[in-house]
Amino acid sequence: MSRILAGGLKMHVQRMKPEVPPEDGPAPIVVFIHGLLIDSLASYYFSLGPAFSAAGIDVIMYDLRGHGRTERPDSGYRLEQFVSDLDALLRELDVTEPVHLVGNSFGASIAFGYAAAHPERVATVTCIEGEPPVESWTSNMKYVLDRAKTELAQRETLAWFAEEHGQHLARVFESVGQFVQLTTIAEDIPASARIEQDLSAVTCPVFAIFGGESDLSEQVPWLESSLASCRTVVIPDQGHSVLVQKTAQTTELIVDWVREHALAKAH
Repeated sequence: MSRILAGGLKMHVQRMKPEVPPEDGPAPIVVFIHGLLIDSLASYYFSLGPAFSAAGIDVIMYDLRGHGRTERPDSGYRLEQFVSDLDALLRELDVTEPVHLVGNSFGASIAFGYAAAHPERVATVTCIEGEPPVESWTSNMKYVLDRAKTELAQRETLAWFAEEHGQHLARVFESVGQFVQLTTIAEDIPASARIEQDLSAVTCPVFAIFGGESDLSEQVPWLESSLASCRTVVIPDQGHSVLVQKTAQTTELIVDWVREHALAKAH
């Protein structure tokens, strides 16, 4: 594990080089972007990361600003800052070739934002139970963050978490409550710049994976009609935790996707 200074922010980064480099060219680079508040790069380190490395893929994982072991500034949490952080990180790591971005939940919004802002730097985007940062995303994020800021400040809520789910989870949510209370994240994210509703700025191929029981799966027709190149998979009987509940299936789907596009580029 290492911490590097990128764009003025001390960021926690973990990189897994391919166990066996491919024989037909350089290894594709996959950057995993985790979700909001309770998430960190550990979600990938203990799930997809090792399998991708074993499949001959160069893996980069990092903690978002304010999360995990990355520095937590008091302010500066608009989506465009997360996009800027990712760009600074890749430049600091001297990554010059287009990368494959894999974002879970809020991480997918960052991936879409980065692809729109830096199309030349992105080979593909994989969205796991996430959504592009358009107008509806703004209202959804405001609702989630307002609830977190209000409810996680209440001792009754934390006591309920402890009773129903144990002390460990209660401590996790207490830490999240402190995060949204002591920083401007709850105000910043809903004030973020959005990308075009027609998604015209996202020109790279997009792979979207949803749980069939998740409201986010309702985006499928819109994504398929709006994006120049889009493939979608809806996994039945799953909600928002597809990455955790269907790790092996998710791994296989995305590895095949990355290999397909890396091979197409090589030829």
